[in-house]
Amino acid sequence: MRILKWIAIVILVLIGIGAIGFQIMKSNTKKHSPEATVHYTENGMDIEIVYSRPFKKEREIFGGLVPYGEVWRTGANEATTFNTATDLIINGEATLPKGEYTLWTIPNGSKWEVIFNNGNYGWGVNMKVEAAREAEYDVVNVTVPVQRNFKILEQFTIEIDQDPPLLLLSWDYTRVDIPIAKAK
Repeated sequence: MRILKWIAIVILVLIGIGAIGFQIMKSNTKKHSPEATVHYTENGMDIEIVYSRPFKKEREIFGGLVPYGEVWRTGANEATTFNTATDLIINGEATLPKGEYTLWTIPNGSKWEVIFNNGNYGWGVNMKVEAAREAEYDVVNVTVPVQRNFKILEQFTIEIDQDPPLLLLSWDYTRVDIPIAKAK
C-alpha cells in the first residue's frame, strides 16, 4: 500500500513538472514569435485573426524555413485562428460561413493555396513537427498568386487592407492578397 502511495506521489510530481515545463517553453517560444490580433469591422464584415509573428532573422523563408508544397500553419506556435461574425466570399469564388476557423497555407513560388479549416488544433504542429491540419475539415480552399514586397518584411504579418478588402499575408519579399467580401 505504501509503495502505491509513493508511486502516485511521484506520478503527480512528474505531471506537475511537465505542466510547468510546458508553460515555460510556451512563454519562451512566444518571445521569439509574439502573438498578434487583427480586428476588422469595415464594409459590413466583422473579423478577428489571432496568430504568432515569427522573425526572418537572416533565414531563407519560403522554400527554406517554410518549404514549398507543404502545409504551413501560417505563422508560428498555435494554429492561426480566423473568426468571422459574417458570411464571407473568399477570392470571389467560395463562401465561408460565419464561424471560427484555422488558417493554413501551402506556399509555392508563384501561387499559394489558402485553406480555411474548421478543425480544432491546440498547437499548429504534431509531435513529428508536421502541420496538424486535417484536410477532411477544410471548408474553403482557394489558390492565389504570389506578389513581391518591394522591401524585406522582417516579421510575418497578417492584415486586412480596406479598399478593396484584401486579406494580406506578408513575410520577407513575399506577399499574397486574398480578396474578401461580405456574402450577400
